Amino acid sequence: MIQLSTTMQINAITSGTTGIGLITVAGPIAGLFGVTETWPFIAAGIFLVLFSIYVFAVSKGKPVNPGGVRLVILMDVLWVVASIIAILALFSVISGIGSLAIGAVAVWVAGMALLQYAGLKVIA
Repeated sequence: MIQLSTTMQINAITSGTTGIGLITVAGPIAGLFGVTETWPFIAAGIFLVLFSIYVFAVSKGKPVNPGGVRLVILMDVLWVVASIIAILALFSVISGIGSLAIGAVAVWVAGMALLQYAGLKVIA
């Protein structure tokens, strides 16, 4: 099994990279989603960059702080729940590609949460 700190660093890197992408190419991403507003993508990107900094900081703890890991897991779970709500609420507003993208990211985030939970059980 991958060490908890490694899993969290993967989470931090993928979250930060996604956030930077959402911020820098919000217009084209909005187009793929079939919408014109870019602010939701920029806002999500800013959140993800800040989240990634926190996750990375927690991952570097010696030892990793279980409370910090629990907060990251909670935020990941909330992201998945919010994604499901967004898909259901926006299904008629956004493109199929948009719904698929939200769902794919939610599956990735759920995987990160599960791996972090498994890693937390090992250290706690």
